[in-house]
Amino acid sequence: MSNLGWAVASGHQATTRAAVEVLQAGGNAIDACVAAGFAAAVAEPTLTSLGGGGFLLARTTAGEEVVFDFFVDTPGRRADGSVVVPGDAFDFEEVVVRFTGADQGFHVGLGSVAVPGCLPGWLHAHRRLGRLALDEVVEPARRLAEEGVEVNEQQAYLLRILAPILTRTPEAAAIVAPGGRVLGSGDRLANQELAAFLGRLDDRGFAEPGLAQRIDKAMTVGGGLLTAHDLASYTVVERAPLEVHWRGQRLLTNPPPAFGGELVALGLLLLEDRAGWPAPPGSVDHALALAEAMIATDEARQAGTVGPELARRRSTGGTTHVSIRDAEGNVATMTSSNGEGSGWVIPGTGVIANNMMGEDDLHPEGFHSLLPGQRVSSMMAPSVVVDAHGDSQLVLGTGGSKRIRTALLQVIAGAVDQGRALDDAVAAPRMHWDGAELHVEPGWSDDAVAALGARWPLRRWSQRDLYFGGVHAVAPGAAAGDPRRGGSAAQG
Repeated sequence: MSNLGWAVASGHQATTRAAVEVLQAGGNAIDACVAAGFAAAVAEPTLTSLGGGGFLLARTTAGEEVVFDFFVDTPGRRADGSVVVPGDAFDFEEVVVRFTGADQGFHVGLGSVAVPGCLPGWLHAHRRLGRLALDEVVEPARRLAEEGVEVNEQQAYLLRILAPILTRTPEAAAIVAPGGRVLGSGDRLANQELAAFLGRLDDRGFAEPGLAQRIDKAMTVGGGLLTAHDLASYTVVERAPLEVHWRGQRLLTNPPPAFGGELVALGLLLLEDRAGWPAPPGSVDHALALAEAMIATDEARQAGTVGPELARRRSTGGTTHVSIRDAEGNVATMTSSNGEGSGWVIPGTGVIANNMMGEDDLHPEGFHSLLPGQRVSSMMAPSVVVDAHGDSQLVLGTGGSKRIRTALLQVIAGAVDQGRALDDAVAAPRMHWDGAELHVEPGWSDDAVAALGARWPLRRWSQRDLYFGGVHAVAPGAAAGDPRRGGSAAQG
């Protein structure tokens, strides 16, 4: 792998700065990625948290390719083999969030909290592949929490629309609405309790016995399911990436039981099979090819025909994202989420816990239908494209729930198939098929929009929006943060 310097792309300037600081201190891509995760938990509290879950895909110059699966587990296991069941005091409340384009209900409260994975995941990845001492990796985030970070417009918008959740308890309101007013753009967000927790952090995380017992007691009193045994039993799973060959490249992405990576891979294979592809960027053929691939992928998923065999037919084998390449050629790409947050702060930590048990997208069979101790499935798909020379040509990922697969499809197809510059591929107008309508960002030509509208129902958006994801990507000599989600990029 050639030395083209380092590159970082993330969803916030403070997150990027933390990664850069660790790289410049001698850390590798995995150190920097973990540092960025901790920093994002401070600077992007509406999107991620130590109490959330996610995935990190690492590819090293030593030849290791691994996905660290630290997504959430279903809670409710006791050490004696019994399970916790929702009672009369079960804290599981629906809150309506008013987005720009629509209202959406989410369930929050202590009963919405799944077993957190981000903190054990970051600690595990650092132990396995990091280089610096843990306190050096955590220090940028600790300092950020202590000194505060200026709220940008992106976070101000999310804090405003998520206020009914994030001010649900006095402890959470003290973080995002000190003095009784939700922080806005230009205000300073600090979290002294989180800074103190990061300053004394040890390798046991939330499973430290004293803290785990406090969490267990708070859950029992408050009407939640999470137990000390859940925290002690949680395991980070290392998986081989899903590997798909197309157009002379290798796509490495998130494997089952997560299903976002399979859907991205299927979309790319469908495009490759299409006559006349790659089409000129922005053309009618480009728009139609993307729409057809998205709809065919969605139909395959609905029919239950998407699976490892299909995605590997040519194979040898609220969310934020960070992508990193170090100067040696090691790469790390990580997607993490806290959902919308539960509104409950883990005692003594300043950490707002997830509401993954209250996300209906994650529980198609119904809330709390899975037995305790099950890994919840996810659409997250941190990915790396490896070229014919073995170089990590493209490192990327995105938040965006059901739009993850379509956002990644469009950026990968733009950067690799069409040969667009990375900034251009990330910023280019997008579309998304939601099962009934084709959502279309502004920027497509009138001819392309007319051709799409002649075949499918359209919903035309008046501006670029975080609805369409936030793809933060790096490549040799390039880095691009997605403006839809406050993207920040740096190179050196």
